[in-house]
Amino acid sequence: MGMDSKLTKKIRVFIVDDSILFRNFLMQNITTDDRFEICGRAVDAFDAMRQIPMLKPDVVTLDIEMPKMSGLEFLKELLPKYPIPVILVSSLNIRVFDALAAGAVDYVKKPDFSDPQGREGFLESLKGKIVVASRARVRTAAQDTISTPTTVSQEVAVRNSAAAQNANFTFGDDKIIAIGASTGGTEAILSVVQNFPANMPGVVITQHMPAGFTAMYAERLNRICKMEVREAKNGDRVQRGLMLIAPGGYQMRVVRMGAGYSVTVTQEDRVNGHAPSVDVLFNSVASVAREKAVGVILTGMGADGAAGLLRMRKNGAYTIGQDKDSCVVYGMPMEAFKIGGVCQQASLLNIPSIIYKQLGMTTVK
Repeated sequence: MGMDSKLTKKIRVFIVDDSILFRNFLMQNITTDDRFEICGRAVDAFDAMRQIPMLKPDVVTLDIEMPKMSGLEFLKELLPKYPIPVILVSSLNIRVFDALAAGAVDYVKKPDFSDPQGREGFLESLKGKIVVASRARVRTAAQDTISTPTTVSQEVAVRNSAAAQNANFTFGDDKIIAIGASTGGTEAILSVVQNFPANMPGVVITQHMPAGFTAMYAERLNRICKMEVREAKNGDRVQRGLMLIAPGGYQMRVVRMGAGYSVTVTQEDRVNGHAPSVDVLFNSVASVAREKAVGVILTGMGADGAAGLLRMRKNGAYTIGQDKDSCVVYGMPMEAFKIGGVCQQASLLNIPSIIYKQLGMTTVK
């Protein structure tokens, strides 16, 4: 086993942070793990831009708030030239979501150094995310507007928007859409839901995300989407025009409430290593909504949500998995597909029109 570990190529990590204390903390603690090596470090974005082309790291860790050039500006300059997976290591900050939109793969909240348990949790999370990021497909904001290979995709996006605007609902309020995602999911979810009309059936979402970030993510979606979006609270009713995001650190379930549904939000153990867990949400939807539900599993590492999606399908729901080519990490959708949990695989841009069709929405062509 020792020989195998020596033969395994280490993941080369480059650290960008203006704090010497934090750079040294990362260097000392990441290098104790045989899976990683620190190939370089930079005090600011200009320093990083000089070194990265020569060192060719596998993964970059990046602070958002830095002197001279912000992490966000750095991403916009770096990724079109050097599409290297970037993990944001930052304090709780709304700009994290702008950086994810610019192409960062994932994020970890900086720890409270007065809390030893918090430091250990941070390092465990960061190391796991570095491994995932090293296998991720890097998407840049610029790629979303490139016209050469995506003319058809752009037409699909326009058609989805037009379909949503002209859609008429021909069913009751017992329909529900459940969405689950992990790495790369913040932007994937936005891509799916941003054109949902204001009277869309209720949407429940579990995105693997730590406490604190889910409220800001819900606020961001609420500013962009036609539907109302908010972080879920225990007892919230699932209703037309409303999207509920499972709060970080909690498990969210859908339960029957009269002719419709509501959610329970409870602080409990992690499932599949996650709180919130996609399986917890999907299993609850499978039980109470059955054939009235549409389930969607998007980009992410691991298998969380696969078993729940299969249960949804067996109970009559229509289930959709994001395809490999449009995923940042084709893990969760792949596992769901492999066990038979997916009725249809589709690209991110095609998923909305499939949802509309399954919900029985009539559209003006």
